[in-house]
Amino acid sequence: MKSQTFKFAFQKTIPIMAGFIFLGATYGIYMHQSGFNFLYPTLMAATIFGGSVEFVIANLLLGKFNPWLVFFLTFIINSRHLFYAISMLSKYRGTGRKQIFMVFGMCDETFAINYSTKVPSNIDHKEFMFYVTLLDYAYWVSGAFLGGVLGGLITIKLPGLDFVMTALFLVLFANQFINEKSHFSTITGLLLTFITLFVVGTQWFLLVSLILMVIILRIRYHREVAK
Repeated sequence: MKSQTFKFAFQKTIPIMAGFIFLGATYGIYMHQSGFNFLYPTLMAATIFGGSVEFVIANLLLGKFNPWLVFFLTFIINSRHLFYAISMLSKYRGTGRKQIFMVFGMCDETFAINYSTKVPSNIDHKEFMFYVTLLDYAYWVSGAFLGGVLGGLITIKLPGLDFVMTALFLVLFANQFINEKSHFSTITGLLLTFITLFVVGTQWFLLVSLILMVIILRIRYHREVAK
């Protein structure tokens, strides 16, 4: 049973493996070119496990380190995980000690797979979610380690590496926009982002826009159900 579950989880995470190893390696190379040896990206990937946050902190480490600023930025950037967590409360219930790692290891891609995958009857759903979390975590840490090591072999500067996470989100956004039946959530998200950015500024716009979007989508959901 466990071997079947692991195999099924691995099959579902193959696209994530390709992306995470590449992005993790890019992050490792970026860290090395910023003056850090391979241990820094490896340990940061293993303990922080937040791609965009790790790129941001890499820049902050180059100047005077401010732990409160790091805490604040990490909270704002990863505040979307608060909403992921609400959706996964019932799914993660009853997973025992594994729940601690599953909560720590939940990222955008892991959430997408664990939340939406229809698991066959011969597969343990809770074990499947654990394996997905473990595999995605291993992909990212391995990629960061590989990039940190390879960074020492690259003697030329590679500008633009810090833009890779932005490029990834743009690709994901474009793919979602093309495939979704209704563009209500996408257009709502864009409008709220620009409005809150103008009203509350760069520090709070992400958190405020996410909260407002959840409220609006919740109201729309209840109206659709009531019809």
